[in-house]
Amino acid sequence: MSEFLDLESQDGVRMPWNVIPGTKQESTNSVVPVSAIYTPIKPFPAMPVLPYAPLRCRTCRSVLNPFSTVDYAAKIWICPFCFTRNHFPPHYASISDENLPAELFPQYTTIEYDSSLEKPTTPPVFIFVVDTCMIEEELSFLKSALSQALGLLPDHSLVGLITFGTFVHVHELGFSSVPKTYIFKGSKEVNKDQLLEQMSFFLKKPKPTTGVIAGPRDGLSTESIARFLLPASDCEFALNSVLEELQKDPWPVPADQRAARCTSTALSVAASLLGACVPGSGARIMAFIGGPSTEGQGAIVSKNLSEPIRSHKDLDKDSAPHFHKAVKFYEGLSKQLVHQGHVLDLFACALDQVGIAEIKIAVERTGGLVVLAESFGHSVFKDSLKRVFQLGDYELGLSSNGIFEINCSKDVKVQGIIGPCASLEKKGPLSSDTVVGQGSTSAWKMCGLDKATSLCLIFEIVKKEIPDATVQPTSNQFYFQFLTYYQHSSGQMRLRVTTLSRRWVAGPGSLQDLIAGFDQEAAAVVMARLVSFKMETEAEFDPIRWLDKSLIRMCARFGDYQKDSPSSFSLSPRFSIFPQFMFHLRRSQFVQVFNNSPDETAYFRMILNRENVANSVVMIQPSLISYSFHSGPEPALLDVAAIAADRILLLDAYFTVVIFHGSTIAQWRKAGYQDLPEHQVIFCSHRLEVNLI
Repeated sequence: MSEFLDLESQDGVRMPWNVIPGTKQESTNSVVPVSAIYTPIKPFPAMPVLPYAPLRCRTCRSVLNPFSTVDYAAKIWICPFCFTRNHFPPHYASISDENLPAELFPQYTTIEYDSSLEKPTTPPVFIFVVDTCMIEEELSFLKSALSQALGLLPDHSLVGLITFGTFVHVHELGFSSVPKTYIFKGSKEVNKDQLLEQMSFFLKKPKPTTGVIAGPRDGLSTESIARFLLPASDCEFALNSVLEELQKDPWPVPADQRAARCTSTALSVAASLLGACVPGSGARIMAFIGGPSTEGQGAIVSKNLSEPIRSHKDLDKDSAPHFHKAVKFYEGLSKQLVHQGHVLDLFACALDQVGIAEIKIAVERTGGLVVLAESFGHSVFKDSLKRVFQLGDYELGLSSNGIFEINCSKDVKVQGIIGPCASLEKKGPLSSDTVVGQGSTSAWKMCGLDKATSLCLIFEIVKKEIPDATVQPTSNQFYFQFLTYYQHSSGQMRLRVTTLSRRWVAGPGSLQDLIAGFDQEAAAVVMARLVSFKMETEAEFDPIRWLDKSLIRMCARFGDYQKDSPSSFSLSPRFSIFPQFMFHLRRSQFVQVFNNSPDETAYFRMILNRENVANSVVMIQPSLISYSFHSGPEPALLDVAAIAADRILLLDAYFTVVIFHGSTIAQWRKAGYQDLPEHQVIFCSHRLEVNLI
């Protein structure tokens, strides 16, 4: 397993098959698809950042990399993907075997280019969309958290504020003398033209007769934009004043009805405002929602309390009257946001469902963050909001405006990506006819990404014939190149290039090679993402049966056994934990929806689809660590046998952390031994070990 972790620490990639099945039939028989979990902007301290533009192949547009064949005398390099011979430009004239550019160093399979001469003029943009249909206590918690967040914003970042309840209120922060808002009816759809007209964008400057209105360059004056989006340093007083005076939605709510909450209309207004003012910038809509939407096209339930909010059973029976209409609306909103390059972040804090299951498509396709908690006073919400703007070692490293592209060897095609991205519909020879996730393309838009965002890339092996035994081993390589063009958190536009080479095998003698290159943790995560995707997209899909059949086929192909002798069955150590992962995946919240609402299930799957292998494995199979006075911290089995009187057990299930004290430890704790000076050294050392874990 350590060699796979080494590969991840070098390139940010984990692949289930590090020796790849070489033909279509071999790949099908191997059950787990040829795939990769890739973290596009994972930080690498030793990775060079080159201050010039990359050198690209003139045919396939792949970037010069360590696997390219170089003729130093003729100053030519051969692309490993399409075998095109490319001439080096004049500034590579001094290249030689002893004078290599960084991109040809064998250890730099992942490298970054920063060819921008100056930083972009557009600063980061944050527009807060705040729900006011909640009790005073919750609203005060939210206002306090927002005030703290404003103090953490970069001074040059642009900030806007929209509040909503029965109506949508767009606050004009540039007019600080008197509070001024523009109001839109929550039950009425508002398009961009109506928004611009009603908000007096063309009072001083006439509206262009043709073309798309988009920012100062295309029809809007800087003064009109500055009324609603101001630098944080300029509008901090005005924004804090609005937040202090913010009251609960004043419209009366009958005892037998829910509050009229127009979430979808508010998000639509925010998207249209950003699309008109700052298209193509790194803008984020940060929505703070405290209950279910009951107004507008994205309503998830009616106002009558007699109608319950949809459950999994309602969705299975297709008896949720608002679900499909709301999903269709948010799908349209996601296309608008992806086109504009903007991100939707969702902070949902309520005891009831708020509609995450419907909004999921817009958050996931724009690469947004999602936080689910019971209250705006909960530490999960407050700490998560701080982390968004925090700088230093624990910053999220938020980046924006990403475009992700793939190049592969000619015998490999891309079926799609499961993760926080959207297809750019750039269909070409690399696109497979079989679509998984965001497919039918070789380029994807990543409006928002951070240093932990991970994509699951699904490939298809299209080679059909069995390779001839006379083929030289040097040709038994598949090449993959991942290109991520993104706006760094510093404001610079960068291109990260990761190039991989994996050996392929086929034929009767290939089984041991496949086993030797199998990464069971990565395989479990790929299967978890696949089963979650299939449960959401395929009608009448039986996840338990699919997982069981996959495991049986896997064991039949890679296990050692004698026919009609169950006791003779054995698996290689490379596969030994995989059945255990499948056992826990069958029982996980990704597959078993019992006792979870559709919102909770959507939340769990969104987190699974964006996290790396290490974190995803903990979601599938929680880790249990035992602490005792007789030994150091050690892993324990997820079994009742792990409980002992003199042990402390720490269960990490990713979404929850549980600490269990054995009966003896519990008595000591109740007696207050941990506070006594003579026991302080013992308890402090154990606390330190817990913190380190």
